[in-house]
This record gives sequence, structure tokens and C-alpha cells, in this order.
Amino acid sequence: MKMEGEVRIPSGCAIAAVISKAGNRMSGRMITEAMKPMHDRSNGLGGGFAGYGIYPNYQDFYALHFFFDERATRKSCEAFLKERFEIVQSEIIPTRKIPAITDEPIIWRYFVTPFPSILASMQLDEKEFVARTVMKINTEMKGAYVFSSGKNMGTFKAVGFPEDVGVFYRLEEYEGYSWTAHGRYPTNTPGWWGGAHPFTLLDYSVVHNGEISSYDANRRFIEMFGYQCTLQTDTEVITYIMDYLLRVQGLTLGEAASVIAAPFWSTIEGKQDIQDKQKHIYLRTLFSSLLVTGPFSIVLGFRGGLMALNDRLKLRSMVVGEKGDTVFIASEEAAIRTMEPDAENIWAPAGGEPVIIRVKDGAY
Repeated sequence: MKMEGEVRIPSGCAIAAVISKAGNRMSGRMITEAMKPMHDRSNGLGGGFAGYGIYPNYQDFYALHFFFDERATRKSCEAFLKERFEIVQSEIIPTRKIPAITDEPIIWRYFVTPFPSILASMQLDEKEFVARTVMKINTEMKGAYVFSSGKNMGTFKAVGFPEDVGVFYRLEEYEGYSWTAHGRYPTNTPGWWGGAHPFTLLDYSVVHNGEISSYDANRRFIEMFGYQCTLQTDTEVITYIMDYLLRVQGLTLGEAASVIAAPFWSTIEGKQDIQDKQKHIYLRTLFSSLLVTGPFSIVLGFRGGLMALNDRLKLRSMVVGEKGDTVFIASEEAAIRTMEPDAENIWAPAGGEPVIIRVKDGAY
């Protein structure tokens, strides 16, 4: 008889998300509860959450969340940070001891802002500087790992079932205008704290259900632009692709979706709108190595919104629901009903069709 963790379930993994278009802040308890009916989609080897709007008192500072293997590592990494940033707050991330979560590393956070003199000397904007710093720490500092680096947002993840991870991190004490969640069923990579979802860089976070066959091609392309894929997992490379397309290349969300889940050539050829047709030909040609193939459903979190996206053939389940100004996304309707029993307009997006929800201007 095979034990838990030895059975391969390619359609496993659970994702969920909620966002208030009015910018109303919601307790992390809601998204934690949403993962309970999808328990069997995970196997206890990874769970995590991302919350946006959760640090209003530090909203102008980058919140760097770290895993450290020991105190000495934290001290040396902190010395490195002090050379590059003003640290306005340094503290352990509060957790709750529970039997379901064990072997935790040192979990710390810093609220920081780059020194203007450093930015000027390196001729970088602050986002590029922070992204490079995160890459440097994660590739060169053994025993230190930055798992969240955005402004007024934070990721919380661990080895365990997501509903336990939410309790461990005391998410009921946080409030955010949007939340994403993930329950992991790893198929090709080991379960460890850094390998749990969401994967993040700056304000972007990705939760992902699926298994992409284009990983090597995607990784080789994205690493030409300074990204380092150290975790050998497809979700990491998807996160860096989205950062590259949106922040570096300046594409819109819809255009980025048309790169990673590009329409088939036959679909493009059949388009009647010449301008739309030419745009898709341009995107497919220029970013051909960033087409993500294989089954996937993802939710991208970003400052002020969410985007949900399926692969072109819709090989992974994803449903969307609404109630008032709030939009819910999940692998299963049961998770939506847990968050809002009276959710309306439950529907499944078509393959390759992005669902983009934004908070109204100024609300966050």
C-alpha cells in the first residue's frame, strides 16, 4: 500500500483567492477557512497565503520576509541589508505553535527602503534594485531565503496543509483587501518551506495548480535577464516571467496573458480584427520562449488587483464567483461557498481567457 506523498495526483493542488473591488479589508481567517473543503488536493508538503494591504503602517516600505537556518545567518544577512537599506523595523514574524507544523526555520521580517545614494551610484530604480538584492541573497547567502519582498503585502508559507499554515501564522490577525492561497501536492520537487506557494517577487505573487512542460525553455530564456531559478519549480519561473513581462517590458496584464497562454496560430489566423491579429502575431513571435505549455491554472496577485488564468486547453479546474463588490476564485466551488455561501454568478473562465479584477483607484 502506498503512503501519503507516494501517490502521484497530477491534477492536485488547491488555489483560492478573494478580492474586494472597493478595497475593504478582510481578515485572513476567511481565506484560511476556504482551504478546508479542498484538503484532499494537498498532501501536507506545502501551504501558503499572500495578503495585500496588510501593512498599512509600513505601506511605503518593502516588507522582506525571510527564512533563516540559524541566528548567525540572520546576523550576517542583516549586516548586508544595512549596507543597502534603511531598516525601519526588524522583528520576528509572529507564529502559533501547533503540532501540525514542525521544524520551522527562523522566520523574520524587515521593513526597509533603499538608500538613495546606492540607487544613484548603481543607476537603478528601486524596484530593480530590490529585485537584484533578493536574487543575490537567495543565490549567494547559504541558509537565508527571501520569500516575500513587496510593499504593503506579505507571503506566509510553510510545509503543512494550508489550513494549518494559516493558523500557524495567525492570519486572523491580519486584514487585507485581497488574499490568495495555495495547498500543494508536489509532483516533481521536494516539499520544503521555501518551495511552498505563493512564489513572489516585489509585489507580484503566483499560486499555481499544474505542471508545465516548457519549464526548461522558459527558464533558459528568463535567466538571460538576470533572474535565477534556484528552486527547480515551475511556479518560480512563472513568477519571474510575469515580473519580466509586466514590470520590465511594460506589457498590460492582457498582453502578458497572451504571451504565456498564447492563442493557437490557427486561432490568430482566424481573427477578423487586423490590429488585434497583428498584436498577437507580434507577441507570439517576440516572446515565443515564454509560452507556458502544459496544464495550469494560476492566480497572479499584484498591487491593487488579481488575475486568474487557465492554460489554453483548460486542463485544470478554476471557478469564479461574485457577491456585491467581492470576487472569489478557487479550484472548486465549495471553497467559494465557504467564503460566501450566497455567492452569485459562479462561472468557469475559458482556456487562456484572463480574469482581471482591480480595486477601484485610491481604495487601497
